[in-house]
Amino acid sequence: MHPGEKFYPEGVHWDDPIARGTLPDLLSAAAAEYGARPAIEFRDRPISYAELEGMVEVAASAFLRAGYGKNQSVALFLGNSPDHPVNFFGALKAGARIVHLSPLDGAIALSHKLSDSGARVLVTSDLGALLPTALKFLEKGLVDRLIVCQDDDWGAAGNPHTPIPDNPAIVTFRKFTDGVAKPSAWPQLAADDVALLQYTGGTTGLPKGAMLSHGNLTSAVSIYDVWGAKARAERDAVDRVICVLPLFHIFALTVVLLSSLRRGNLVSLHQRFDVEAVMRDIEVKRATAFPGVPTMWIAIASLPDLDKRDLSSLVACGSGGAPLPVEVARVFERKVGMKLKSGWGMTETCSPGTGHPKEGPEKPGSIGLMLPGIEMDVVALDDPTRIMPVGATGEIRIRGPNVTKGYWNRPAETAEAFVGDRFLTGDIGYMDADGYFYLVDRKKDMIISGGFNVYPQMIEQAMYEHPAVHEVIVIGIPDGYRGEAAKAFVKLRAGALPFSLDELKAFLAGKLGKHEIPAALDFVDELPRTSVGKLSRHELRNRQPAPPKQPQLASGDDVLRHNA
Repeated sequence: MHPGEKFYPEGVHWDDPIARGTLPDLLSAAAAEYGARPAIEFRDRPISYAELEGMVEVAASAFLRAGYGKNQSVALFLGNSPDHPVNFFGALKAGARIVHLSPLDGAIALSHKLSDSGARVLVTSDLGALLPTALKFLEKGLVDRLIVCQDDDWGAAGNPHTPIPDNPAIVTFRKFTDGVAKPSAWPQLAADDVALLQYTGGTTGLPKGAMLSHGNLTSAVSIYDVWGAKARAERDAVDRVICVLPLFHIFALTVVLLSSLRRGNLVSLHQRFDVEAVMRDIEVKRATAFPGVPTMWIAIASLPDLDKRDLSSLVACGSGGAPLPVEVARVFERKVGMKLKSGWGMTETCSPGTGHPKEGPEKPGSIGLMLPGIEMDVVALDDPTRIMPVGATGEIRIRGPNVTKGYWNRPAETAEAFVGDRFLTGDIGYMDADGYFYLVDRKKDMIISGGFNVYPQMIEQAMYEHPAVHEVIVIGIPDGYRGEAAKAFVKLRAGALPFSLDELKAFLAGKLGKHEIPAALDFVDELPRTSVGKLSRHELRNRQPAPPKQPQLASGDDVLRHNA
């Protein structure tokens, strides 16, 4: 029996079969089974499964007509609207591979993703937040063609638009698909074909494209299917799943879009996170599921009238994308009466990694058990072949049918990331005697202070217990004595007063070791976030002024400093 399997839902086993296939087949099977049932709701307009499949076939036929099929990369530069699934499945059905671009990325990262992936065609929208950037790609010669979707096709929403220039290299989606005929046969796809180049890991350089195959992504959906089969059978209901997470991110793509379509659920699509719009979806439209990231749950837990709001329709709410502060989960449970638990996964695993069974021991701060079909262990930081015992901290390794085969055009990085067929996640953590995993921090975020390993996430967890702290990021800063020390950047709760560093140290005394207590403190109006809304330690680090250059020391002074 695998670690933690004894706590699996009844009837669920670690070695249950995990289905592999292709993504167009996943959608076609759903359309055949659910037909007239609504698949997506956007701006109060429902789109049925049959209607969505029809739109996808039109898009796929147009991609084929234009020559964007097998061995071609098609870049999507889109927000949360039906334009995303239509073009995502359309390009895949034509045999192409998708490249997701984030509207929140900078010009350097976006230009790199386009040139590295080989995508010469870009699908975007006439929204003011997207089209001007896409036009720059065209001007710079990074793409040959723009396909521009018109946002008002889905109903006017008052969003700023940019006029579409008259340029032979630019075509509207309407014109791109006009008069297209379906092919006599669709291209043959295999589960091992690369479906998606999902860029990740840009914190220490340019992003790397994780090659996610059709088999990886359909396995990911199947893993979640197996895990939740008992609960779904007991409820026997169609879920309304809130999607505010951006569809260009792996969490939303797999956990929300693909999994919902596989099960015949309704995706309630939001263009952005607005806490009151989400609450309306729950209270008025009776949404049943809401996957979010910690910053979203912090916003909801901070609602002054949360204990009076009606969240009774929710049967599934979870946090992912980043570690969930334990204190936020406690506040949510106290005010709402629901447990808010966080799982773990990453781009390279197509999202699945760990999860919490509905019944099982209470493990505050745990990311849960390894999901069916997935194997995880913990290895020494200085030797990724040496497996650590229960309770010992090290780097988490993973293998499974959902794990990428490597990085696009990066053989060296691919080799470094694997030990045999086990992927080194870069996450530091441990497994307890029950098979539950805990994250301590990211390997690259670890602070080495006076020879001790200090984990920013552990400091942040303790600081969230402070009544004045709304959000916090801890990073390492140069320290003449320890080498590095922790510095906390805090956004205060509304109406809360700042506190001194000495007051913070007194508050954390006993909660943290002396070497972990921050040596510096700053208050900020806002903390930087990633494209999916996670607090961004990397961006915060980049904003800090460069440390002053140290004067060159003579060798004797060097010896004195070393021995000090």
